[in-house]
Amino acid sequence: MNPKVDFYFNTAERWQKELKLLRLFALDTGLSEELKWGVPCYTLEKKNVVLIHVFKEYCAFLFFKGVLLQDPKGILIQQTENVQAARQVRFTNVNQIVKLKAILKAYLKEAIDIEKSGSKPALKTHTEMRYPEELQKVLNVNPHFKTAFDALTPGRQRAYNLYFTAPKQSKTRTSRVEKFIPQILKGKGLNDG
Repeated sequence: MNPKVDFYFNTAERWQKELKLLRLFALDTGLSEELKWGVPCYTLEKKNVVLIHVFKEYCAFLFFKGVLLQDPKGILIQQTENVQAARQVRFTNVNQIVKLKAILKAYLKEAIDIEKSGSKPALKTHTEMRYPEELQKVLNVNPHFKTAFDALTPGRQRAYNLYFTAPKQSKTRTSRVEKFIPQILKGKGLNDG
């Protein structure tokens, strides 16, 4: 147990029993416990294997390379259509975790074996990203903006692209692109402020 992570389990308003049990399962594997993104993350030689996180309706184990797990019980969930490799196992009460104990331990072991093997999931590349017409128009007519956008990390580009494509109306998409042009020109990500 990493004392720097204790606060997460001690201050949780909900899911306290569930979180503590998930922590024990993760620690039982010999993985290192770290705090990443403000949540407990379990690593093998500094590589992320699984993390514990909470939402309003559930708490979850998130397997970073979950798409590579066999999942014979069909319990892994793709959080959103934009999540490529990670998969969750969600819980709404401690009894679900107890019932799945053996399965969760098997999934953890498989996730560790996948990490040890060096296997990597096939991910969509930057070139496969489709930009909304409103963003593409600005990229086409403003070379300075295109250079700045292309210089962003792939993750920042994806974040902007998801944000720009979300609205149904073209007017809203255009407004979002225009609003973030100065930030993109400064090389900042969507949430960098």
